[in-house]
Amino acid sequence: MDRLPFSVFDRLSHLEKMSEQTLDLLVIGGGITGAGIALDAASRGLSVGLVEKQDFGAGTSSRSTKLIHGGLRYLKQGEVKLVREVGRERAILHRNAPHLVIPEKMLLPLVIGGTYGKLATSFGLWLYDILAGVKREERRVMLSQAQAGEAEPLLRTDILKGGGLYIEYRTDDARLTIEVMKTAVQYGAMCVNYTEAAELLYRDGKIAGFEARDLLTQKTFNLSAKRVVNAAGPWADELREKDRSLRGKSLHLTKGVHLVVPYDKFPLQQSVYFDVPDGRMIFAIPRGKCTYFGTTDTDYRSVIEHPRVTREDAAYLINAVNRMFPSLNLSQDDICSSWAGLRPLIHEDGKSPSELSRKDEIFLSPSGLITIAGGKLTGYRKMAERVVNMVAEQLEQEEQISLNKCYTDRIVLSGGDFLSPESVSAYIEQLAARHSQQLSRQLLVDLVRSFGTNSEKILELSHSFRETGTEMNPATALLFAELQYCIQEEMTVSLTDFLIRRTGMLLFDRQRIEEVLPMVADELANKLEWESERKSDELQRLFIEYDSAVTFH
Repeated sequence: MDRLPFSVFDRLSHLEKMSEQTLDLLVIGGGITGAGIALDAASRGLSVGLVEKQDFGAGTSSRSTKLIHGGLRYLKQGEVKLVREVGRERAILHRNAPHLVIPEKMLLPLVIGGTYGKLATSFGLWLYDILAGVKREERRVMLSQAQAGEAEPLLRTDILKGGGLYIEYRTDDARLTIEVMKTAVQYGAMCVNYTEAAELLYRDGKIAGFEARDLLTQKTFNLSAKRVVNAAGPWADELREKDRSLRGKSLHLTKGVHLVVPYDKFPLQQSVYFDVPDGRMIFAIPRGKCTYFGTTDTDYRSVIEHPRVTREDAAYLINAVNRMFPSLNLSQDDICSSWAGLRPLIHEDGKSPSELSRKDEIFLSPSGLITIAGGKLTGYRKMAERVVNMVAEQLEQEEQISLNKCYTDRIVLSGGDFLSPESVSAYIEQLAARHSQQLSRQLLVDLVRSFGTNSEKILELSHSFRETGTEMNPATALLFAELQYCIQEEMTVSLTDFLIRRTGMLLFDRQRIEEVLPMVADELANKLEWESERKSDELQRLFIEYDSAVTFH
């Protein structure tokens, strides 16, 4: 199969090529699950198309706690199989995308009246490590009261009894999604953002594709496929309604909120997973210039496209942090950014949001539409494998063919071409040795942690910008190079694509947006040939996101 570039200028080419053939598989939804399905199917030799009505990862897949974790609390719910599976997936992801999936020590304080006692915590963390296959040198360590206080001096001492130190893995969920999507495209998948599956198409009562509407040009394309998968996350039930197959189990949407404050306002020495009086637990994680914390878990019944942080959400999290870290005295005025995401869980009568299972489930409708729902970021690869196994089994029976088995556990993701996870640091040092006179070490660290070995391409672009003779300092040239790379190789269409999901700037480097926004907007307008009205609309959408991150109702 011809492989199309993944440039914004090739969006229509992807759609046109999809419309010219009957594909083996069409995927609706460009979050982490849809991206994983596209990669798995394309790597097995299937012809694959994917559409996403927003930007890739713009829904749930850019709004998580940004951890690749096994879910310690799921042990308490008895979901041993889930913990084992996602624990093993952590190790696979760490190997295949070591620049994005990074081991992080997590402190679980033991407190008076807390969720876990010392014995239960010690056993739970031990079992967690065993199930997840954690290397011996990274397994849990139990701490005394003094040791826990030394590990994190901000902790409340009057209720502290000790702690457990264990390994989790942090990530950038939006970057992980785009790297999986890019890898799927490298294997021949055709993937487009800002394209809606407007109308489902049927032949003899069986789903045969859909009418795809390009929301940027309003052009429509009839796309045909032997199988269609609904991986639309929170929108999955809307598609099932269109398919007239929404019966039996349905989605239960819950909202999770995270707040970001400057690091000097919350100077954590390390990540902490701590108790809240209502029985929930919350993560607090230092990240660069910021510390972020969350999450909430409340029922959600409003507009799916725009979940927002309310004053009540913010107050809940601020109060929880101030209770466990009393010297901080945080207020809502300290919040420099925030985000809210939706969990598309499977509804179970009588269960609260926090009690609902995080397991995924596959639904097969009478028309043949395959829907995947539930699940966790960490488990996306296995979810994709189960879906593609079903597709492959159906196609093998119909066409008397034999398809490859899943091998995505051995596929290195775009940017992840390192000899070992440990060599990421050595790579950063090599770049620092070559570029330290022009760029700070922190800029290079951030670059590699976002783009991995693709950083070389961006640095080359940056160098070429400076050679043009324009008055551009190295840091600005690097930003322009990132933007150019994201346009040409990551299908970046808008300001919000770049400043929220490709770089995370709005979330974790908000002050810099004020400095770079005029330049970035002018450059995008120039490269994408925006009329003045389009540029104004783009700026307005960015300002709405910018304001909503610190404005709560």
